[in-house]
Amino acid sequence: MSANLALPIPHKQVRQTSRAEIGDRVFVVGGKVLLLALLGVAVLMPLLAIFWRGFSSEAGQGGGLVAARELVTSANFHWLLGNSLKVSLSVAAIVVPLAYLFAYALQRTLIPGKGIWRGMSLLPLMAPSMLPGIALVYLFGNQGMLRGLLSDNIYGFWGIVLGEVIYTFPHALMILLSALSLADARLFDAASSMGASPAKAFRSITWPATRQAVFAAFCLVFTLTITDFGVPVVVGGDYQVLALEAYKAVVGQQQFGRGALIGMVLLLPALFSFGVDAWLRRRHGDSMSGRAQVFQPAPSKLRDGCYLAIVLLICAVLLLVFGMAVYSSLVKFWPYNLSLSLNHYQFNDTAGGGWLAYGNSVKMALCTALIGSVLIFTGAYLMEKTKGQRGLNLTLRMLSFVPMAVPGLVLGLGYVFFFNLTGNPLHVLYGTMTLLVVCTIAHYLTTAQMTATTALRQLDAEFEAAALSLKAPLYRHYLRVTVPICLPALLDIVRYLFVSAMTTVSAAIFLYSPDTILAAVAVLNMDDAGNVGGAAAMSTLILFTSAGVSLLLAWASRGLLRRSQAWRQTAPGH
Repeated sequence: MSANLALPIPHKQVRQTSRAEIGDRVFVVGGKVLLLALLGVAVLMPLLAIFWRGFSSEAGQGGGLVAARELVTSANFHWLLGNSLKVSLSVAAIVVPLAYLFAYALQRTLIPGKGIWRGMSLLPLMAPSMLPGIALVYLFGNQGMLRGLLSDNIYGFWGIVLGEVIYTFPHALMILLSALSLADARLFDAASSMGASPAKAFRSITWPATRQAVFAAFCLVFTLTITDFGVPVVVGGDYQVLALEAYKAVVGQQQFGRGALIGMVLLLPALFSFGVDAWLRRRHGDSMSGRAQVFQPAPSKLRDGCYLAIVLLICAVLLLVFGMAVYSSLVKFWPYNLSLSLNHYQFNDTAGGGWLAYGNSVKMALCTALIGSVLIFTGAYLMEKTKGQRGLNLTLRMLSFVPMAVPGLVLGLGYVFFFNLTGNPLHVLYGTMTLLVVCTIAHYLTTAQMTATTALRQLDAEFEAAALSLKAPLYRHYLRVTVPICLPALLDIVRYLFVSAMTTVSAAIFLYSPDTILAAVAVLNMDDAGNVGGAAAMSTLILFTSAGVSLLLAWASRGLLRRSQAWRQTAPGH
């Protein structure tokens, strides 16, 4: 008798997919697909539309291959290109050394009042690019307060250069402040023990560690200058540049093809700068090790005195320019009646849009800041803290970095060509506040996402692992753990998007309707109409609104940082 010793094979148990796992898949995969669709519509399609319109041979549009050849071979184009390059290179050559000295004073010396000087240096970020030009007109124009100090007219090359220097200074400063904040005290101690002078230590330690940032600042200033038309339209006079020509081709002449061709030309230096900067970043690598010690500058009265003088001089110039803009907005009738009045704030000139434009800007800035911060931070979380979909993650990262290399003027042109296209179901958005919000978020996407990514990378991956082990839905962990911890960074994104939306003009200039006109666009329109006082008043409103919201959010961020970051503190005895 044979016994059957074989054990019965159990049926394979099919694991039930929990509701939390389904929710996580919807949150992760669905969120990434939604982001891909949004980036495709907001970034990729407008850029493709520029190339399509630029090489489209529609009658009277100034586009097509023949028109492109005629454009790049014409003497007028060579003149415009030469003017743009001359201005951009001059501005970059002036701004970068000044910003480097200012950043060095704040990071590597012991000058007093660093917080005050840093705050004053960021004033140009709070106002549209036309404000420095308007202030220069009141200072050095034909009826300017300091007209006698200049041997030549402010209108022209030097007017554009001075205005752009003021406008681009804080952009370069922020890059260089970040670079100079990274310093390993051990390297300086070793150099000092070997008898190296401060100048030699700078050449062998500081400069090699910061030269890549110097190049990045140079590229940024060059790109901002060559694509800006706010300053040239105010103080350019007969000195024309490419960005202003693109603006006039679309708005004044309705030659969309010609505007697209010039937009593609303006895109080239930005793409070149972005590519070289990315290559240098990979080659440069990390500049600090994990064992680096915090650098504390040694006291030096001579050094600190010299750098304090430089900082005071730069801040005095900024205060003079912005103070002049505010003062001119309060003068009743320049220069014949200098009594103070609020007449300019009534905005009786219908060319500007008045308080409607200001209200629209505040509304658009709030929507951009709130909606944009949620989308950008959530997108950064999905790309950084979730596994799988590597190809999708790579595509999202590439698309999210594209706006950094695309000037606002070019992006705005792309929106005109894509959303105004016949047969496009999204045409209904053209001229609406919704499209202005979408364009502004897309324009300033990259910087905000880099801020979010930096904050998220500081969080340990064990947070997500713990959530998975506890069977907790990932979206609940995101809302209850990640967002509270990263709230200071999230508020920084809100502040950045709000200020950028209040001051933007290059991308929005082609997209507004009479009902959705923005304050920065109103400044441009009032200046064109000869109402310079009204333009100064609107610029002042933008300046104080941006500064007020920035201070409020900075105060909230500082308080939250003290309360919500207690988990980072080292435990007693460790």
